[in-house]
Amino acid sequence: MRVFDDRPCSLGEGPLWHPERAQLFWFDIPAGKLLSRRGDKRFEWTFAEMVSAAGWVDRTRLLIASESSLFLFDLETEAARAIVPLEADNMVTRSNDGRADPHGGFWIGTMGKHAEPQAGAIYRYFDGQLRRIFAGISIPNALCFAPDGQTAYFTDTPTRKVMAQPLGADGWPEGAAQVLVDLGGDGLNPDGAVTDAEGNLWIAQWGGARVAVHAPDGTFLRAVSVGAKKASCPAFGGPELDQLFVTTAQEGYDAAGLAGDPLAGQVFHIAAGARGRPEPRVRL
Repeated sequence: MRVFDDRPCSLGEGPLWHPERAQLFWFDIPAGKLLSRRGDKRFEWTFAEMVSAAGWVDRTRLLIASESSLFLFDLETEAARAIVPLEADNMVTRSNDGRADPHGGFWIGTMGKHAEPQAGAIYRYFDGQLRRIFAGISIPNALCFAPDGQTAYFTDTPTRKVMAQPLGADGWPEGAAQVLVDLGGDGLNPDGAVTDAEGNLWIAQWGGARVAVHAPDGTFLRAVSVGAKKASCPAFGGPELDQLFVTTAQEGYDAAGLAGDPLAGQVFHIAAGARGRPEPRVRL
């Protein structure tokens, strides 16, 4: 993998390729920053709270998850407008992984700011309603969706299990989630994930310096090496959606740790050998 952007993030997360702007966005969660790059031009916005994930609403507006709300942000005017509170009365938690589903909903996970066990949850925002889907989550990750919109995927990273949740016609969960991928025997930590056009899951493995590819039935297919150990989340982008972008992190490193992982926190990219899908638009 090559370095796409060398600005080091403490905790890079939430990469989003905006299909109308042909532009990659991502976050440095502890710094409260939204970062972006288009060609040689770099962008950066800083907020008063931690921010972690976004979906696109139209060409200029993103729905962004912060530690206390979902809010609308205009990239050109920089105007922000609160949409709905997100555990605003809970000072322990912040938002983490999030992604839009094929129905136009936005899924977002929360977690303890110090990864307190079972302090978080997973929510879905759809048609003006924020509903809690799962409670008692420690580190929500891998939120992504089958291309047909009939299955959602997620993980609570410490369990090392990626779950498959059946969805109904309007995108709300129906029935019980089942284990799709169990990495416990390998000691691997699933982090952010995305699906490609064939429905395969591309799962970043925190500490593993790679993104693993699994078939829709959970079968391991291959792995793509990343240039830093703490791979946090992948995204497809580029004109043909055949480039894989991966955020990484410096979190938890001292000077010796950084010396052993010198590109930690930077964003990487590589020709994926597969094609992704345009990220769905969020319906407000």
